[in-house]
This record gives sequence, C-alpha cells and structure tokens, in this order.
Amino acid sequence: MDAQQLNQIVKDVLSKQDAAQPFERKKMERVIDAAVAKADDLGVGVTICLMNRARIVQMLYHMPNGNLVGSLLAPKKAWSAIAMEEPTKDISRDIQPGGPLYQMETMLDGKLVSFPGGIPIVVNDKIIGAIGVSGGLVEEDQAICEAAIREFLKEV
Repeated sequence: MDAQQLNQIVKDVLSKQDAAQPFERKKMERVIDAAVAKADDLGVGVTICLMNRARIVQMLYHMPNGNLVGSLLAPKKAWSAIAMEEPTKDISRDIQPGGPLYQMETMLDGKLVSFPGGIPIVVNDKIIGAIGVSGGLVEEDQAICEAAIREFLKEV
C-alpha cells in the first residue's frame, strides 16, 4: 500500500465520521427548514434552537416574523428538555404546588421552562440533545418542535 492509498483510506474514514455526526450543519439546516415549513403552515413566526447534550447551542434560527421573546425562550426550552430529560410539556405537573419539584423553576433563576415547545432528541435510548421552539401559542410551538424532531430522527 502506498502513501496515496493510505491517504485515501484516511479521507474516507474521516468523511464517514463527519456524516455520522448528529449535529452536522446540513442536517440541522434541513431540521430548521422542516420547522419553518410547519410554522408557515400554522401562520406563525418562531425561533428554533438545536442544542447538543452538553447544552451548547448548535444552531439557532429566528424567523423574520418571530417575536422577540421567542429568541430568549427557544434555547431555554431546549435546555430544560435536556436538564429534566423529558419534554417541557411534561415538566409542569411536577412543579405545581404539592408536586415533588414545586418551586424548582424559581430556584433555577428562570432557566427552567415548563410549557410545551422543548423536546429531547433521543437516539438509542440516550438523550443527545434537544430542540426548543418558541414564538407561537404553546400548541403551535409543540407541533413545530415535533415536526423538527421527526426530521432530525430521519437520518439517525
């Protein structure tokens, strides 16, 4: 085997590793496109946030017709879905008066979001990140987030 053949093998291996990365840029763009399409169907402007397991924003898109609060809440929804290891729509029941985590949201300085629009990305029974959507009614945010999750999981 000569140096050129070895170099080609290394390139092939590296290209396969890049394609296998769950937060590859082109994949995230397709996820954002799916979310925007759903938002357009619903007639609402939103902010979409893709966050990895380390809670680092991988991609954030704010639609031109999205409201300002969405740009703050979408990352918080993604963070909350990762931190609590469940969709944000399910957090509310535990933080209500009498619930096991009552007042948790106040202890986290407003970082925790307990209404729909944040969903963990689960691959092989492990949370690898989350998507957060904000800017519409909570039902719209949830539907848009679900569309984004479906698109993300198409290529896992």
